Amino acid sequence: MRILHLHGWNSVPGGVKPVFIASHGHDLIQPALPDDDFTAAVHLAQAEYDKHLPDVVVGSSRGGAVAMSLSIGSTPMVLLCPAWKRWGSSATIKPGTLILHSRQDEVIPFEDSLELLRNSGLTESSLIVVGTDHRLADAEPLQALLTAVESVYANSRPRV
Repeated sequence: MRILHLHGWNSVPGGVKPVFIASHGHDLIQPALPDDDFTAAVHLAQAEYDKHLPDVVVGSSRGGAVAMSLSIGSTPMVLLCPAWKRWGSSATIKPGTLILHSRQDEVIPFEDSLELLRNSGLTESSLIVVGTDHRLADAEPLQALLTAVESVYANSRPRV
């Protein structure tokens, strides 16, 4: 499966989460998003999406806000602690999107993800509560991320 991974603010491609996903046989597209210009980050991510047509888009923190700003049609998304209230202008996500968030997140309030679900008309079953901090880089959240990515991909495939 081909995955567009959009990293967070003050982060870089090649972090723990994309390396973990790639180690399970998935192809990762990891653009280096500029930290100082949200619009430029969205344009770069959109260009990478259009070039590679990934099967799933994963956005972490600010990268989640970038993902929410893309035109990706029916491509499924997984968002990790999405920083949608800090960046961008999107306040909803499409059905089938999964969010991973820790109740102990010290950077992006957990309640922001609950609000995003309400704004989008989605149930709390679209929210996976996992981890002990914002990074979601321990074994349990990494496995939950892999499971979420594989799940949204499987659920987006036509039934035969």
